Amino acid sequence: THTHTHTQTNLYCLKSRLLICIKNEDLKEMLESNKESLKLEAMKRVVGLIAKGKNASELFPAVVKNVASKNIELKKLVYVYLVRYAEEQQDLALLSISTFQRALKDPNQFIRASALRVLSSIRVPIIVPIMMLAIKEAAADLSPYVRKTSAHAIQKLFSLDPDQKEQLIEVIEKLLKDKSTLVAGSVVMAFEEVCPDRIDLIHKNYRKLCNLLVDVEEWGQVVIISMLTRYARTQFTSPWKENNEKTFYDSDSEEKKGQIEAKPYIMDPDHRLLLRNTKPLLQSRNTAVVMSVAQLYWHLAPKHEVSIVTKSLVRLLRSHREVQYIVLQNIATMSIQRKGMFEPFMKSFYVRSTDATHIKTLKLEILTNLANEANISTILREFQTYVKSQDKAFAAATIQAIGRCATNISEVTDTCLNGLVLLLSNRDETVVAESVVVIKKLLQTQPTQHSEIIKHMAKLFDNITVPMARASILWLMGEYCERVPKIAPDVLRKMAKTFTIEEDIVKLQTVNLAAKLYLTNSKQTKLLTQYILNLGKYDQNYDIRDRTRFIRQLIVPSEKNGALNKYARRILLAPKPAPVLESAFKDRDRYQLGTLSHSLNIKATGYQELSDWPAVAPDQSVRNVEVIEPVRNLPSSHTSSYLLALANITMISSIFPMDFYLGFRPKGISTVHSDPSLNIKSNSPVKLAVFILNEI
Repeated sequence: THTHTHTQTNLYCLKSRLLICIKNEDLKEMLESNKESLKLEAMKRVVGLIAKGKNASELFPAVVKNVASKNIELKKLVYVYLVRYAEEQQDLALLSISTFQRALKDPNQFIRASALRVLSSIRVPIIVPIMMLAIKEAAADLSPYVRKTSAHAIQKLFSLDPDQKEQLIEVIEKLLKDKSTLVAGSVVMAFEEVCPDRIDLIHKNYRKLCNLLVDVEEWGQVVIISMLTRYARTQFTSPWKENNEKTFYDSDSEEKKGQIEAKPYIMDPDHRLLLRNTKPLLQSRNTAVVMSVAQLYWHLAPKHEVSIVTKSLVRLLRSHREVQYIVLQNIATMSIQRKGMFEPFMKSFYVRSTDATHIKTLKLEILTNLANEANISTILREFQTYVKSQDKAFAAATIQAIGRCATNISEVTDTCLNGLVLLLSNRDETVVAESVVVIKKLLQTQPTQHSEIIKHMAKLFDNITVPMARASILWLMGEYCERVPKIAPDVLRKMAKTFTIEEDIVKLQTVNLAAKLYLTNSKQTKLLTQYILNLGKYDQNYDIRDRTRFIRQLIVPSEKNGALNKYARRILLAPKPAPVLESAFKDRDRYQLGTLSHSLNIKATGYQELSDWPAVAPDQSVRNVEVIEPVRNLPSSHTSSYLLALANITMISSIFPMDFYLGFRPKGISTVHSDPSLNIKSNSPVKLAVFILNEI
């Protein structure tokens, strides 16, 4: 049966390959035919194959022949294909390079842009000079679409030949002055790739970028906001300073107190411009834009203004699971420092049954961060439901969260501890194991008050099978063996029987328990300890063998180690600091919100750190731009004539067709006026009106 199935699979693969070959031959014939319609149909099918992820590289020679076609629709499709395969078929693409160069002069802006895109996709160092020339010409093109494409080509050329950096910076500097919203996002992306440290290029364009931001396409907005966040941190002073801040020495001197006072913080108008112009983008439909504005406010805005991003971030939680994950990660970091921001929206972070485990865990993290004396009872009731979840990983995370709440809010410590003790009788091993681990950490904070809980855990020891939980109970027995003098030796006796079949972590804690009992109760446990140390001496794990050898030399007195033996109690039974249960997101604020590094909690390649606020703001005049506008003074005697003419033209344009104006064309105006902006034959009466008004 297996051989028959294997043969069928092979036949199916051969059949598929044959069909692909036949299909490719048909497409080649269509591409090489003399009919434009057949070629166009073939190219549509080829692009369709690429869109489906199929390999169409075999058709490259047949496709590239049509690059010089006069049919614009066909030409566009050919360029789409070439952009995809030019890097793989470099030799064949190089043969058509003269065609691409001619296409750079094509009257159609899309053809010019496509030609540049293909040219920059050919990754061959020999054509770098040609690419550079093409980029410089495209940067000066009348079409903003072509200029945008040139900005994209800059990044490709820089990755191919970094030595061209200085020339590319000149092009970037020129494109940064572009007033088109289509170009802005692309050129800032090129700036970030090629020369992110050249802040001086941004000074003169800062206000323009702030004002254009609302009209730039969405992904351009994300790039610009990210760049402006870094820029603002280098050019403005911190808005987080307190107005009544005084130095230490000023507070001691009454004379200086009246003379020297901390200057009240006054926000730079350009700083305010950035915050004001990004605020409307919190209503964007694009989640990346909203997240970018949120991180900008978090890193740049005064503390009392940051809360305006809260509603927008909560709104994003209705989005897809992937978006929720990133947004919740950022909220988790923000909620550690500013609980008040998200406390009114606490119900938005309640876990739903349809949520994935990683989403549930993040919501749990946020709820734990938001917990305080006022809302802890509500949160603990919610946690009681989560502990019963069928999702074992989530139930375990909930128990850890209860432990954190108990540590952070002293009023509920006993309540949480009693609740966790009740969970020790749960049927689910995972819940019991996690409860033991958390109880162990909580008991370290106040062990004298909870000897009954330690006894209760000892009774449950035989029923617990999870290694980490067994090891935690053994550690508690050893650490507080003097508080349970009758139970601890019995637990050691049981462990001596099962020592050889236990997990390594349990064996290590058994050795520790034996050593501590030997020091505190040697009469009952001396022989047991020697037996366990002998078992550990020949264990397969070298960690256990080393630990056993160390413990034997430390606690068993001999001539060689007499000096060390004196300090055995101080070494093994020293008071240990209670563990601090902290959020996993505590350290993530060192990374910029919304970045890959923040998401992974590791510095990713290409990550640029936000600089600290400068103590003194740099000169703000560097952002001033001289604007020279031609002023045309209209004589007062002509004002009434100007307005009358405008009113008459507006009225006439709503009544008569265009032919009427062509019949009454002023003398000297040809069908196509010498001014290219005024084509009377092809444009609306408005342009004729403009001409008449200018003549007046």
